[in-house]
Amino acid sequence: MVIIAVANAEDVETRVEKKVAGIIKSASAVSGIETLLFGHSHLRQIHELLISEDKKEYNNLLELRGYSHVRNLCMFIPHILDAEVAVLIDDDEVFEDPEFISKAKEFIGRSREGRPVNAVAGYYRQPDGDYHVRATRYPWMKPWDQLERMNEGFDKFIGTGPRLKETPFVFGGNMVIHRDLFSIPFDPWVPRGEDIDFLINAKMFGFSFFLDNQLSIKHLPPPKTHPTWKRLREDIRRFIYERAKIEQQKDREGMTKVHPEDFDPYPGCFLKRDLDEKIEKSCRLLSAEYLARGDRQGSEEALKNIAIAATDAGSGPDPFQRLCELKKCWEGLMEHTGKTEVRSHIRKIIEGMAIAID
Repeated sequence: MVIIAVANAEDVETRVEKKVAGIIKSASAVSGIETLLFGHSHLRQIHELLISEDKKEYNNLLELRGYSHVRNLCMFIPHILDAEVAVLIDDDEVFEDPEFISKAKEFIGRSREGRPVNAVAGYYRQPDGDYHVRATRYPWMKPWDQLERMNEGFDKFIGTGPRLKETPFVFGGNMVIHRDLFSIPFDPWVPRGEDIDFLINAKMFGFSFFLDNQLSIKHLPPPKTHPTWKRLREDIRRFIYERAKIEQQKDREGMTKVHPEDFDPYPGCFLKRDLDEKIEKSCRLLSAEYLARGDRQGSEEALKNIAIAATDAGSGPDPFQRLCELKKCWEGLMEHTGKTEVRSHIRKIIEGMAIAID
């Protein structure tokens, strides 16, 4: 088991690593499970190694900032440890099923109706034990029908048989990835929803995600601290980015042409041409709700989302081309660090903390 310790500010990196090391030490004494810590000190050593080998260009791919970078480390570390499978679990979840790990390994790396199973998605149970997402409904959410479409998808893929079926969505904190899929990186330009974006990218390169409707984990997320207009802005940006990625996808050898409908009902409903209409209607309603509560700044920020969406939709690099360049660079990193001598050196860095806390 590898615990990745991520500090949310540079000045607490050392303290965070020390605190997590202490938790691991006390827990390992009870569990007996070999546990490694990967923190900022390990990352710095790997960066220094790559610089010494004239491979500094790979350092930007290995970071402890942002969801996508952290999830990429969840594949890079198992790659270095020569693991066959990586099971990704977040820090706000509770294991309730004693057979969880057995179920996670049951299908991965095998075939299903002649197709390789290189990725399995489990799902979240909410604090009340149900898989549906529940939240207070507000008028602005009617055109922005995210909760309805998510729950529709959950009913279709979690609530019905067969146990294993191809899925258009995935939960980043309950994900099983075979080493054959370690070649596809998470996209660091996606600020939110990097798990589903990874699924889209994987499908473009010929990999499918299968959802196991018996692989569940309880999700206990902390209270949301960002204002609604900001969370909505992050969703708007990622859906526009993903829509552009799909639209700009070019025919290339070894790739699968994907369409928004391939991801229905969710996230497909936010990857189509009516996304712009959804954005404008929901943001105007949200702005009015803020204004009714006397929050002028929130009202203005909600309206600003419309302008940001229009700007993001027509500017910036080609997301598909950027993905292809990212994948090529990531493959170079994995190939270089897969060399016996390099892998051995990095493995010693990763395993160093295990020696220190035993």
